[in-house]
Amino acid sequence: MTSIWWIRRDLRLHDQPTLHAASANGDVLPLFILDPFLLNKTPARRQTFLFEGLRRLAADLMKRGATLVIRRGNPGEVLTQLLAETNATAVYAEEDYTPYARRRDREIARAVDLRLIHGQSVFHPRAVCKADGTPYVVFAAYARSWRSLLPEHLPLLPAPVKIDMPPGIASDPLPELPPLNGFPAGEAEGQARLTRFCESHIGSYADQRDRMALEGTSTLSPYLRFGMLSLRTAVAAAIEAGQLATSAFARQSAEKWLSELTWREFYIQVMFHFPHVKTGAFQKQLSSIHWRNDRTEFQAWKEGCTGVPVVDAAMRQLKQTGWMHNRARMIAASYLVKELLIDWRWGERWFMDNLIDGDPAANNGGWQWTAGTGTDAVPYFRIFNPVLQGRKFDPHGEYVRRWVPELALLPDKLIHAPWEQGVVVPGYPAHPLVDHKQAIERTRRAYETAKRYYSSMESHE
Repeated sequence: MTSIWWIRRDLRLHDQPTLHAASANGDVLPLFILDPFLLNKTPARRQTFLFEGLRRLAADLMKRGATLVIRRGNPGEVLTQLLAETNATAVYAEEDYTPYARRRDREIARAVDLRLIHGQSVFHPRAVCKADGTPYVVFAAYARSWRSLLPEHLPLLPAPVKIDMPPGIASDPLPELPPLNGFPAGEAEGQARLTRFCESHIGSYADQRDRMALEGTSTLSPYLRFGMLSLRTAVAAAIEAGQLATSAFARQSAEKWLSELTWREFYIQVMFHFPHVKTGAFQKQLSSIHWRNDRTEFQAWKEGCTGVPVVDAAMRQLKQTGWMHNRARMIAASYLVKELLIDWRWGERWFMDNLIDGDPAANNGGWQWTAGTGTDAVPYFRIFNPVLQGRKFDPHGEYVRRWVPELALLPDKLIHAPWEQGVVVPGYPAHPLVDHKQAIERTRRAYETAKRYYSSMESHE
């Protein structure tokens, strides 16, 4: 019998439960569908990373006796046609949990035998719940429950040695796009980065992960986003690093990285159980904030010309590389929402349009955390002071100097707020777009007004 392995966000052969399930029935046809609907929503950078990853996967498949089949079109129509063409009996695919993916899969399952296999996360979104069966909405409680379910050793499936595939299946070509700098795609690169991180940086992660100029993070997010590395593999590495740690601090660092991986899984289950977060606030009492939405200021933020050096460095890193340090993401997002009072969904969309690792659940969760509209137990008044954030997490100005070269000659004590000492640098804004203290007061009022409005509407129902 032949089964179709429909590849979506799982471009790997190691720890590949979907391929394992499909192979149990005989021959396997590895298939990737170029879905015009998704491609039209996917920016060029992410498409480039995806296509390069597919080429690497195709090469890995060839070593095992199989070829990657590419078809373009509506997934349901492509699958129906290919099932008839090959006499395949079923389609196996890794279960995806975004609202769009779930709608698509429900529709396709009406026409073909679609078998969804859990593999995107360590635990299925339904698996980590409260005693009454309802989902967690507070990360700390979710993380405790998640950790309690985690085995001491997480078993991982090995890559197959040989893959039997039916012959003579036609394939479309992959589009050609210019290569990316900084993030070579593919499973081998994801595995290599994981190894380097565990050998060199995980033991100091707790101390260095927020230092934006240092190589203190794993930089694995693009590989996790496309399943070139499974989340289970990363979690297993974190567990092992904690077990092998030679000091309390190294063990704490491994646990901290494990906690960060847990956030990724937490946001997957939030979007699964509360799909409305994809388009609006989780906290409905903050769904009617009166945003300023100044388009000139939004453009300045996108271009990295706000006059706040650390914010501008973050936005220029994004623009030039398609990636941004996680601490920088929080600082830049906070500035847009809490100081410029621009709708967090504008920023969320801009990140999705530019990030190689743009992930619907993780990106949405991060923006709603910053905006205070999400599941986070800490209320909306968490507001970062970008100058203090810069001084704390880029104390010598290395991050700012790299991405905002106009300021490269400024001394450390001036680089994060040159205007405070009356320093004007040619080619760089003389002052920030807004005054920090006045801006945060304006934001507090806007949020309080939204909450009062929601309360008044509820009282009239």
